[in-house]
This record gives sequence, structure tokens and C-alpha cells, in this order.
Amino acid sequence: MPLNYDALMGTRSANKPSSYDDGDTMLYALGVGFGSDPLDENELPYVFEERSLKTVPTMASILTPGDLLADCGWDYSRILFGEQKLELFRPLPAAGKLLTDSRVVAVFDKGPDGGAVICVASEVRMAKDDSALFVVNSTIIARGDGGFGGPSGRGPAPHTLPKREPDLRCDLETRPDQALLYRLCRDRNPLHADPALARQAGFERPILHGLCTYGIACRSILKTICNYDYTLISGFNVRFTAPVFPGDTVTTEMWQDRNIVSFRCLVKARDVVVINNGKCTLSA
Repeated sequence: MPLNYDALMGTRSANKPSSYDDGDTMLYALGVGFGSDPLDENELPYVFEERSLKTVPTMASILTPGDLLADCGWDYSRILFGEQKLELFRPLPAAGKLLTDSRVVAVFDKGPDGGAVICVASEVRMAKDDSALFVVNSTIIARGDGGFGGPSGRGPAPHTLPKREPDLRCDLETRPDQALLYRLCRDRNPLHADPALARQAGFERPILHGLCTYGIACRSILKTICNYDYTLISGFNVRFTAPVFPGDTVTTEMWQDRNIVSFRCLVKARDVVVINNGKCTLSA
């Protein structure tokens, strides 16, 4: 069934309740690589609740209800994230009950070979006092659903990286089983676990979730620039440009200009940029 542009543009939900606990917080941190050295005193507070549990800012990306587009008619096994933008109004608590307002803000038709592009905005509040917590904007590429007759426009221009050489670099290894672990962070898309399905989708093997790579980039900046102080990050925007395979080493290149960290992520072994046009905003 082809996508329906008018129906998509009318898709929204209000006051959708959800919650997470400290187990979810630790699982997300483990999923993006924290705790790979269990003796690392800088990373242990992200994965051990008795050390005043810290939260990874990009965990916000998995805290919005995932069923807004569940019945839109797309081929779920072929969707990928194109862009992710996050604005945090305060640091994420280690656990909480949330209310979310979500809506589709744009839909683009890139043709049968280019797929459909669906942009979703979600505003999230704390249920206990209705206070704003964060806003997340996701651009999703439905690779198997282009050619449905929608407009062929494009979204806003991405953040521009500086022309100079990077100021800092950070290499982080991913584990061969990392996609199997990260999929427990509320994303069970079989593309990241089923080898046959991955080959059918055009990949040599299951790929890492784009939002896992997003979290790895955040871990790199927390480690390299923020001295693991998660309260410093108030914004985190990226454009996904190529998949990461579990086992790859991800190199994050960073440029710092006052409270803005521009960045991109590469897999040098395959000479590919996997995240581009990254912009991390640090609290003043």
C-alpha cells in the first residue's frame, strides 16, 4: 500500500504517556558503549546506579513513543534515520514519567529509487509538573516507499563544518554484538539483527542503528571535551550519511568554537563518513 501524503501530514498525537527507569538509562549507556572498560571511573557512573547515576543526553532520542507512524503503510524493515536534532531544556533525570506531543511536520517524495522522507517533531514534558524537558526532530527515510506522489522538496540546510583541520579526534571501537544489545533500547527493527534481511535490504550484514552511532558521537564529545559532564550538552544535531557495521571503529572529528562543537564521524577502515554536519551545543 503506497503512502498517503494527506494522511501522513495529519498524523499527530497529544499527551502520550511514557516512562523510563534507571535500568533503561543504564541499558542505553551500555548500548552506545559506556562501560566497555568496567574499571573506567569516568564511565562507571553512567552504568552503575550507586555512583549517582548520570544520563547520556542523546538518550532523549529513544524516549519518545515509537508508534506514531506504526500504521502509515511503510516497509518498516527498510527505514533508516536521515537526520536527528535534539534540544534539551535541562539535563535528563535518571528516571521519569513523560508526556509527549508528536506530529508529522513534512513529507517528501524522492521517487521510487530515493524513497520517502518523513519529518517528525516531538515535544516532551515531565508528567509530574508539565515542565518542558526536550524537543526532538527526526527525519526518517523510508527506502522502499518513494514514488507515492508527494512533493519533492527538501528540509533546511545542515550545519556547516569549519574549513580548518579538526581541533580534536576520538576513536571509539564498536563491538560485533553491539546492534543486538542496542536493539533492546526500544528499536527492534530486524534490519539490525537478521543477516538475510540485511542482505535483502542491500547490506552485506546487519548494520548498527543510526541512533546508536548518534550516541557514540555524544560519548566521544563527553569524553574529549566535556570531561564526562553530561549537564553541559543542551543540543545535539546530526545528519546520517552512511551505515556503521558492528565491529567498526568510529572516529569523531571535532571543532570547538566557544559553546558550539562541530563534528563528524568516520570509519577510516572503509574511508566513509557515517555522520556529517554535526552540531553539539554546550550550555553557557
